[in-house]
Amino acid sequence: MPRTRSKDEPLNPNWDSETNLLLWLATCLSVLSFLFYYRNGEILLYGDAVAHINIARRVFDSKTPGLLQLGTVWLPLPHLLIIPFILIKQMWQSGAGGSIPSMTGYVFGVIGISRLTRRALSPTQPAEAPARIAAWVSAIIYASNPNVIYMQTTAMGETLYLAFFIWSGVYFVEWLRGESKALTRCGLCLAAACLTRYDGWFLAVAMAGVVLLSSILPARSELFKLARPSKAAALKFVLITAASPLLWLAYNGIVYRNPLEFENGPYSAKAIERRTQSASNPGHPGSGSLYVSGLFFVKAAEDNVAQNEWLARTWILLALVAIVGAVAIRKRPTLTAPQLFLLIPIPFYALSIAYSGVPIFIPQWWPFTHYNARYGLQLLPAFSIALALLVYLLIQIDEWSWRIRLACAGIVLAIVAASYISVWRATPICLEEARVNMRTRTQFQKQLAALLAELPSNATILMYTGDHVGALERAGIPLNHTINEGNHRTWMQPSDPNGLWERALADPSKYVDYVLAFENDPVWKAVENKHLRELIDLHVTGQPRAVLYRAR
Repeated sequence: MPRTRSKDEPLNPNWDSETNLLLWLATCLSVLSFLFYYRNGEILLYGDAVAHINIARRVFDSKTPGLLQLGTVWLPLPHLLIIPFILIKQMWQSGAGGSIPSMTGYVFGVIGISRLTRRALSPTQPAEAPARIAAWVSAIIYASNPNVIYMQTTAMGETLYLAFFIWSGVYFVEWLRGESKALTRCGLCLAAACLTRYDGWFLAVAMAGVVLLSSILPARSELFKLARPSKAAALKFVLITAASPLLWLAYNGIVYRNPLEFENGPYSAKAIERRTQSASNPGHPGSGSLYVSGLFFVKAAEDNVAQNEWLARTWILLALVAIVGAVAIRKRPTLTAPQLFLLIPIPFYALSIAYSGVPIFIPQWWPFTHYNARYGLQLLPAFSIALALLVYLLIQIDEWSWRIRLACAGIVLAIVAASYISVWRATPICLEEARVNMRTRTQFQKQLAALLAELPSNATILMYTGDHVGALERAGIPLNHTINEGNHRTWMQPSDPNGLWERALADPSKYVDYVLAFENDPVWKAVENKHLRELIDLHVTGQPRAVLYRAR
């Protein structure tokens, strides 16, 4: 006979009153922190956040609208998710529309880290009390991290990717528990992760490899005894997971005539670094060295959880103790598998820094500044799970009295609290990075926006928008009132002489009312000998000179 459900038993054992409470708490924290940073004018500090919003905007607001405006280098899913929220002009101008997908990713990441912990630690549903306690610990560590709280208020992709990253782990563990449908859900989350950040490609290869091996190799290990998909199920998972990378490679191949345009094209990280290299600047720290690049990434991860060196090292030590404890004491694959996959960012970023032109700068090490320190947030799920696992292991030691177990768990939580207090006191490194790198740019764009706002409302402008599109956003000038580098046919290689952008560069007075040129950008070089009437010459320290011309 089928089992009857009791009146108090939830319809979905994975979604109970505790999950509902966590949902509301995470949502409230997300909204309140957004309002705080929005009021302080700090949700558009990152230049990349401004760029993400305007890439999404130009898909429908452009002289040549369409999906080709998504460009290359950055993956398309974050931009596609932003589009519905910036259809309203005010949501675009303020940047609030770009924050909504990030905030949603944060909330689902909090719920996911809790569920991942519960499902990894408890074989029963509903979960046992120690597993529920550990789930709350992991959720609190993740949700209350000062850097992730700030990043989720911006249009950056970190929290969105972390949500897909975490839920891939959730469904992978549920598949290990024998839930066959979870494997397809895991594949879908991986596919979404692969369209959000390139980190997901590395993760997808690792998970797909494990699934394929489990379907082929003999069932000798405990992992393969727990989860043995059929060859058809394994193939379906691999196809779902591989669909996103193959789609992106095909898009780049068709549109840019180079499937690896995002990796080695003119706007790739490698190309940007080559343009900035010189005898005095041979490259960023860690270039060509996996060991040094790995150290920089781990240090960035430490800086995202603590601003005190001893506290930061304590996080690493506690995480290692938890991993060893999971392997040596419990010996459950559902405990060790999530930890191993959550550590995937370490080899990925070590390889990226060493060989793909992706630098990380941290203020403690040369060159003593901030750049891409936010990448360290990719280890926050691993830290959260590891410390929650440590609490779980401590409260499970029967030989100790409950007072000793409670005291040990309290010490772990006190270390977390002290670490986060040190971060708030020193300013979260992700916020500090944004402030440092955008200080003069923000001032420049505000002044430029004020000048552009004085132009006639129907005026058209020729400008290169790659660096200072934020001025248009602040002034509320629609992108379809500009002719910019996105208004040409990218598949025409090496150039498109009949493209709107190229024709306007050749004869500005025929196509636009005004020309805005930044020193040494393509517009500057195209109009320097055309003797246009100069209206405004703007200088801001640390930014290129900007000149506004009347074209006709």
